[in-house]
Amino acid sequence: MSPRSDNSSDTTFTVLTYNVHSCIGTDRRLNIRRVADVILESKAEIVLLQELDVGRLRTGHMDQAAEIAAFLGMSPHFHAALHVEEEQYGDAILTALPSRRVHAAALPSLGEQRGAIWVEVEVGGQPVQIINTHLGLRRKERILQVNHLLGDEWLGHAKQGGKPLIFGGDLNAVPLSAAFKTLGKVLHTGRKPHGLRPTFPSRFPFLRLDHLFCQNGIDLLDMAVLSTPLARLASDHLPLLAKFRLAS
Repeated sequence: MSPRSDNSSDTTFTVLTYNVHSCIGTDRRLNIRRVADVILESKAEIVLLQELDVGRLRTGHMDQAAEIAAFLGMSPHFHAALHVEEEQYGDAILTALPSRRVHAAALPSLGEQRGAIWVEVEVGGQPVQIINTHLGLRRKERILQVNHLLGDEWLGHAKQGGKPLIFGGDLNAVPLSAAFKTLGKVLHTGRKPHGLRPTFPSRFPFLRLDHLFCQNGIDLLDMAVLSTPLARLASDHLPLLAKFRLAS
């Protein structure tokens, strides 16, 4: 997938979703720069990240969203799904394109608290809605969360209102799951959602848990799981990269 051209009217763009596991790699080492380098290699213009630590003792009180964004030359939009005193843990959307945060909130959860974040990004002069989430581990919980995301607060919100949309993240759900199929009734993820390689665990992947969907005037041109040696080391998930085009 080629990087974005310098033409401001270009309506082709790339999106990456990546569960970074608090930047702790499969060698159990904490290394933010490895994660940033994986993203840099992808040349993604919009980045959806899950499992980021901000101000947590276990990862040296770093703001991982801000530090990764600084390495990439991007602006971060972070939402803490978990917030205990000064420690935060959650998801982010990063981009160097013009952007603004629209909404971020907790999702109904039965286990560990989950959340989602919605950012509007300007692509070729047109607004694109980007929603990033990390769903729960239990089937019942995921269905509850998906139905909530399809409701009036998120995908059914008046501000979304038929605008071009990208939805993605770590859904903890394979393409044959009820959660994936429920989203697939409303959103699109290409003609062969079962044909991509798995994303988890990164060293010997056998489950595809990470997904990107689109809706409303966006064409999916290409999608691939990135399985470089660095990606297999930097996190326990492999990143998923997609190229999209705004329909004319």
